[in-house]
Amino acid sequence: MEFADRLALFTTLDIWAVTLLLLSWLVSTLVIEHPPASRPSMSKLMAQYRLNWMNEFVVREPRIFDSQIIGQLRQGTAFFASASMIAIGGGFALLGNAERLRGVAQDLTQSADPVVVWEIKLLVLVLFAANAFLKFVWSHRLFGYCAVLMAAVPNDANDPQAMVQANRAGQINVLAARGYNRGLRSVYFGIACAAWLVGPEALLLAVFFTLGVVLRREFASQSRAVLMQASAPTKP
Repeated sequence: MEFADRLALFTTLDIWAVTLLLLSWLVSTLVIEHPPASRPSMSKLMAQYRLNWMNEFVVREPRIFDSQIIGQLRQGTAFFASASMIAIGGGFALLGNAERLRGVAQDLTQSADPVVVWEIKLLVLVLFAANAFLKFVWSHRLFGYCAVLMAAVPNDANDPQAMVQANRAGQINVLAARGYNRGLRSVYFGIACAAWLVGPEALLLAVFFTLGVVLRREFASQSRAVLMQASAPTKP
């Protein structure tokens, strides 16, 4: 079956729904990582706190507290990387049983789509899980690099290289967090993509809901309000 023939198996609404899914995923990342200067995102605010953390790290004694935080961050990325691997395996398992999935879906939705349609839908899910896995693995590695750079910071805070090394560690920490957040957004929109198994209408609703949740947490959440309040100058 040619690619055009497979594409013809999907309705116009299917194509619009998937296009909206991909655009929402990509545009949300662009807006979150490059927000307006007047309204920074949660990720942008936390990036500055990560840099401040490395500045405080230079003069903190002992530094065991900082190493514990890095260890916890690495554990979080490792957990999500493992979960993404399980999701990828589950997706490939479903691909091998697409005929059975089609039978279950037909009972629920009265849809008689060919097996190849279900395989393509599952493949999109697997691709989101694979992207999340790659982002989490890279984030885990960068947090490891950050730990090494932190260990290379001289114990003497007056050493001219101390702040230089700390700033490098801070930049790597920010990049690691960016990869982690990208992995999470792949998970969010991958879960939304699962609604496509029900139909394009369900996918559209899931995309709008997921996009709203992601943007609200970054630009209108209570946690962001706390950070903005903490960043404001204190009145005498």
